[in-house]
Amino acid sequence: MIFVTLGTQDKPFTRLLEMIQKQIDNGNIKEKVVVQAGYTKFESDDMKIFDYVDGDDFNNLIEEADILITHGGVGSIFTGLRAGKRIIAVPRLAKYGEHTNDHQIQIVSNFDSKGYLIKVNSDEEMEDAIKRVKKFKPNKWEFNNDKFIERLEEYIDNN
Repeated sequence: MIFVTLGTQDKPFTRLLEMIQKQIDNGNIKEKVVVQAGYTKFESDDMKIFDYVDGDDFNNLIEEADILITHGGVGSIFTGLRAGKRIIAVPRLAKYGEHTNDHQIQIVSNFDSKGYLIKVNSDEEMEDAIKRVKKFKPNKWEFNNDKFIERLEEYIDNN
């Protein structure tokens, strides 16, 4: 199953769902596709689309998914990395009214350059990513909360 999450941004991200629909129509995606669309309104007979799902259902969908396709939100990316998922990420762009600025370009580019996910900017790149992701072996993200807490405690004690 492919789980698509567009986050909770209050702007539509129709472009990403159009990319996925095109890949379904072209026969490149044959798996079941489940979408948490947020504010994006999109009709498809090929995808199961929810506006929002609660936290438990969201986590279950992440767990069940073989592939996560997401916007460039750090929270969604970290959720996929924690679950060890193969991730395709598409940054929301201001020029399409998908966000107020283009910070997701830097976020997605950074994770892509370190081998944690596959970055996509266009239909052509999505087609390639769908073909590549099945064999993609993402680098494992190391969450180091203990070190962060230790440094925070040191900072508080010293200030």
